[in-house]
Amino acid sequence: MATIYLVRHGQASFGTDDYDRLSELGVRQAERVGEYFRDHGIVLDSAYCGGLRRQRHTAERVLLAQPGEVVLTEDSRFDEVRNDEHLEHLLPIVLEGNERLQAVVNRGLRSSKDYQKVIDAVFNYWVSDACDVPQIQSWADYSGGVRAAMKDLMAREGAGRTVAVFTSGGTIATIVADVLGLDGSHAYKFYEPVFNCSVTQLFYSGERVSLSYFNDCSFLRVLGRQRDEDLVTYR
Repeated sequence: MATIYLVRHGQASFGTDDYDRLSELGVRQAERVGEYFRDHGIVLDSAYCGGLRRQRHTAERVLLAQPGEVVLTEDSRFDEVRNDEHLEHLLPIVLEGNERLQAVVNRGLRSSKDYQKVIDAVFNYWVSDACDVPQIQSWADYSGGVRAAMKDLMAREGAGRTVAVFTSGGTIATIVADVLGLDGSHAYKFYEPVFNCSVTQLFYSGERVSLSYFNDCSFLRVLGRQRDEDLVTYR
């Protein structure tokens, strides 16, 4: 039996010119994950991250607390869902006849809640059979790439290993839905609630994978209370 920890990146810089950068809080969140792993004897044999800066930076901050050097392998198949691409190509389609969502868009998407409402709509359209937009990466290609990345990781690492994957909410949701045997129509249910720097644990043996727990941030609450910090964020 081997273990995979899926770690969402720390808080990024929403609302700034460079979203793909950890905020000061995001850096602290990542450091607390490192402390949690260290203090609970979670010693990693290897680690993976997507190609996004916020994913790699989170991984690097966490791995600093490991007792020895951990090789970090970048795999772009662990990148996030391409939300900017979806907003450009799918949002105009989703807005047709949807006055309520149009009102949200008209407010400018400056608030996290408004942005999430739009992502909800475009994501669920993207995974549906109705979506046929050749300019974007399809759900089949994206989810297939995530699935292949996980399969390759398990084959490469083998039995008895402890591995961390530093990735994003959409990727974690895709992996969890797949492990549970659910299709894309269920993926968003696991996407929306994922906390920054939460941990999801999987066990695998050969090609068999099972979910141990999902989206745990209890250690952030405990460590935050000890340090008088509010470490729990969605965005």
